[in-house]
Amino acid sequence: MATEQVTYHLDSFDGPLDLLLHLISKNKVSIYDIPIAQILEQYLDHLAQMKELDLEVTSEFVAMAAQLMYIKSKMLLPVYEEAEQGEDPRAQLVEALLEYQRYKEAGGQLAQRMELGRDLYTKPPEPLGPAAREYHYTAEVLARAVRTILDRYERKMPPPTALFSGVVGREPVPVSAKIQRILHLLARYRQVDLEQLLLESQSRSEVVSVFLAVLELSKSRRLQIDGVAGGYILTLAGD
Repeated sequence: MATEQVTYHLDSFDGPLDLLLHLISKNKVSIYDIPIAQILEQYLDHLAQMKELDLEVTSEFVAMAAQLMYIKSKMLLPVYEEAEQGEDPRAQLVEALLEYQRYKEAGGQLAQRMELGRDLYTKPPEPLGPAAREYHYTAEVLARAVRTILDRYERKMPPPTALFSGVVGREPVPVSAKIQRILHLLARYRQVDLEQLLLESQSRSEVVSVFLAVLELSKSRRLQIDGVAGGYILTLAGD
């Protein structure tokens, strides 16, 4: 009958304090009130398993076992008088465990940061060349710069309503009326000076209507535009 092979699984510990913290957490006991007898027994079991598996038991683990035995022996000694009651023999061990725990937590946080930044690559800063210039400003230069900024700001403001006089607030001139006007002048004078038509306009709206009327008549081939020195002459198409 084959015998079942017994295997052991031991967690790796960074040192005796790490092993003690593991045992305290495993037994769910307070670090400020360590049951030395119980923890010492489990601690020695771990050392025995390490030896059976041919794992190296360093002097630090052996020294901690001796310290635990010393603490256990001091706690077993009877106390006859209140004057003999001194410091808890576990006090130095508790202080060492708390300090190690703080360092271990800090190391865990640093390990997380290293894990997060493992795949990040940054560009190192480039040194400034000898061509770096120094700037010196006087009050006059700064005042001129402020005036320039204000001028730019004013140019971005909407134009004043005075610029729209003659366009806004007046009725637009119908293009059809200008078409009839141009045809009437051509029928009477045979030729019309375009510049003269524009000078007779009383508003910007009327100027726009004259241009649109000329373009419409030219598009319908009822009007011919001839360039002459200094302007354009309008004649009826076919004349």
